[in-house]
Amino acid sequence: QVQLVESGGGLVQAGGSLRLSCVASGSTFRSFTMTWFRQAPGKEREFVAGINWSGSTTSYAESVKGRFIISKDNAKNRMTLQMDSLKPEDTGLYYCRASEYWGQGTQVTVSS
Repeated sequence: QVQLVESGGGLVQAGGSLRLSCVASGSTFRSFTMTWFRQAPGKEREFVAGINWSGSTTSYAESVKGRFIISKDNAKNRMTLQMDSLKPEDTGLYYCRASEYWGQGTQVTVSS
């Protein structure tokens, strides 16, 4: 069993930055590919960014490329998402995922 806890969300003006964290319990964290998803009100949950088990390979949705950076620290069982140049359309509930496990989400709201 893996538990994931996200933090770092909040309210920010357009153009601002936030740094999300996802901390995992369990010793198998280092073996997981980790991903961030988000869900805006009335919309489907969508992929934001992913990182492989070692942190050597990352992928991003087109809408966040060049603005978001995903990273992973296996020693701390932590994954982060640095979000810069935020836009109102980045607003949503952000979830981290490891295999079939999901966190509860952290809310990001970007005002125009």
